[in-house]
Amino acid sequence: MNPASFAPVHVLGLAAPFSPDTLPPATLDLLRVADLVCGGRRLLDAVASLVPQARLLPLAAPLEATLRLLDEERTRQDASLVVLADGDPLFFGIGATLVRRWGPQAVRIHPAPSCLQLACARLGLPWHDVAAVSLHGRDSLHPFLAAALRCRPFGVLTDARATPALLARVLLDRGLVHFRVHVFEALGFPHETCWQGSLSEAARRHFGPACTLLFLPGDLAPRRPHLGLAADALVSDRGLMTKAPVRAAALSLLRLAPDGILWDVGAGSGSLSIEAASFLPDGRVYAVERVARRALDIQENRQRCGAANLHVVFGPAPACLASLPAPNAIFVGGGLSGGAAASLLSELYARLLPGGRLVAACVLLDSLAACRQALRALTVKPPVLLQIAAAEARPLGSDCHLSALNPVFLVMVEKGEG
Repeated sequence: MNPASFAPVHVLGLAAPFSPDTLPPATLDLLRVADLVCGGRRLLDAVASLVPQARLLPLAAPLEATLRLLDEERTRQDASLVVLADGDPLFFGIGATLVRRWGPQAVRIHPAPSCLQLACARLGLPWHDVAAVSLHGRDSLHPFLAAALRCRPFGVLTDARATPALLARVLLDRGLVHFRVHVFEALGFPHETCWQGSLSEAARRHFGPACTLLFLPGDLAPRRPHLGLAADALVSDRGLMTKAPVRAAALSLLRLAPDGILWDVGAGSGSLSIEAASFLPDGRVYAVERVARRALDIQENRQRCGAANLHVVFGPAPACLASLPAPNAIFVGGGLSGGAAASLLSELYARLLPGGRLVAACVLLDSLAACRQALRALTVKPPVLLQIAAAEARPLGSDCHLSALNPVFLVMVEKGEG
């Protein structure tokens, strides 16, 4: 049978508290003629009295087994299938999964207000201005951090692992202290609650396993990573950090994409990592440092600058890199002295994604020679070599003079697509 001839599957969004008396007439009509009704156990219990004629199919993780059963039911001629969802089925719901699986022509979506709409309505907040993130059943906090980095209102759906207290501590650790948080529980039900307060207060409280959160910028000025960081704005080990002119040149060579991944190997104080974070609003920066004191400095500087998408990796490279996602760009600011340059650069280049760039900074001439030799062996094109020689104005009597900075060599290679 041609899939185009199958009856469409109706996906019904139910608004809390799921009383039959509150359902629209069109929804009631679809339920009363359904041969099969699929949904979470709570939703099935809510509509059970309305569908005595229908087979009830619980929707539970893992979804694939249930989806295969729905695939089979769709092949039955004149079968009437209904899938239940909370709120809007296309708001991090089963509706999107079914549309991807069967195509938009095979699914009819009947939305109810989403939890984000309800939360915004409680505050009189236009929800078209609010970014949305779901952490329900997800392991990565990256979408949450990317939303926070924009310093705009955003909503979050949580579960028992990504609790409001945990998320508040994550933002505090990354210096995004300007947010206030509203925590909604049991939205739409008679026992609905809303708590609001600072991140520090939220970090000390206990909430239920499934909440809707709204993070709103407060009165404090937001901290944002930016270019041209002043040396005295950061903590560093004996003042050692990549100087501003070198950072600017290195970032231009790295050619960072907004959603890319950068490894900063031998990150030191994290100065380049923090500036790079401003280019990666939807990406991630991994600052890799083997010296414990410097790794702590990076954490402190991340908090000072609000670089939410910067992750600190403590340990020697390349051993500590195994679990990291493959990068689009790599900056090597340290670890090239001695005889380890060739093996380190070879392993880094192997992990670099096709089309990505690797930039190494060298101060010592022997390191430069070893770096160029190692990179020439890895690529067909000769490495790009750039020397950065700059000077800073310093007071001298009633005037000033220019004091030369130590020259730094940047070596860049681009990995081919093949």
